[in-house]
Amino acid sequence: MSLTSKSPRTVALTALAVGRQVYADYSHRYSPKVFTQPQLFACLVLMGYLRTDYRGIEAHLRDLPAYAQWLGLSRIPDHSTLHKAAQRLFGAHLTTRLLAASVQLMLGRRRIIPLAAADSSGLESGHRSPYFVQRRARGQKKARNPLYQTTTYTRFPKLSILIDCQSHLVLSLLSGRGPAPDTHLLPGLLGGMPRGLRLVKLLLDAGFDSEDNHRYLRCEHGIRSIIPASIGRRSDKPPAGYWRRRMRRMLRTRRRRRRCGYTQRWQVETTNSMYKRNLSDELFSRSYHAQCREMRLLVITHNIMILLIIQVFDGANLTPFLPSLYSLLLSV
Repeated sequence: MSLTSKSPRTVALTALAVGRQVYADYSHRYSPKVFTQPQLFACLVLMGYLRTDYRGIEAHLRDLPAYAQWLGLSRIPDHSTLHKAAQRLFGAHLTTRLLAASVQLMLGRRRIIPLAAADSSGLESGHRSPYFVQRRARGQKKARNPLYQTTTYTRFPKLSILIDCQSHLVLSLLSGRGPAPDTHLLPGLLGGMPRGLRLVKLLLDAGFDSEDNHRYLRCEHGIRSIIPASIGRRSDKPPAGYWRRRMRRMLRTRRRRRRCGYTQRWQVETTNSMYKRNLSDELFSRSYHAQCREMRLLVITHNIMILLIIQVFDGANLTPFLPSLYSLLLSV
């Protein structure tokens, strides 16, 4: 598992450096020019790292002057200022640029990803205790025995990510609502990747099982796709489609799965576990678009926490970004 930073200072300074790579100092020539966009971005990343909301990060900045000193803030931004900044800074297009900046700063000149994986995961839209969920199950028999419990969730925030299995860095993301099938998500995930990256092999679970997905990855993008052919009713007949029949033969035994590398698909499950444990698995927001922005902030914060550790301790992967990062770390 990749290491993640546990220091608020280093996370804030790294977020400030990443923000300077993506955002201009001010969004408009007639803006008040009290806070720069990289400073507001770093405050939002610090908010996600500390697992708090807009009023909470405002209180942290007021009570702990060192936070403001790290980011070079002459005044403490109001919670409404941070909320408006999140609406402006975490759009879908800007999030793609943030992911591209973090990936480029980590990979340097390397542009080939030997092994990647994608998966979707649901998050909580509010705190619910497991006891409450169990008691909500219909029927006395089902409520007493969790094995017979039916789900009580109708809609939930859904986050789909595509990662590098070697570093657990998120290369692309899609935010939405579930439950929903994953078969249609591949074009969006590949389209959100940084330009110039090339995937050699992509590991997916049965939720992406489709002959069209195999042809899309292999014929249009030259990516070797490995997806278990297990969607549909069980039958002794071979699956429909050339690539799905080949997947059935390739993934028939554990030895064959290990040989083709499919056993490494669990790296994406590890990434889902990392951002849920280190940051949070529940969202403060209530509206759909606010939840999407919060999920994007969650992923960006996860990348920044990994980026710092790899950049500082991986001497063979130095980039021009490092001197500016070191000067930030040493100047405070």
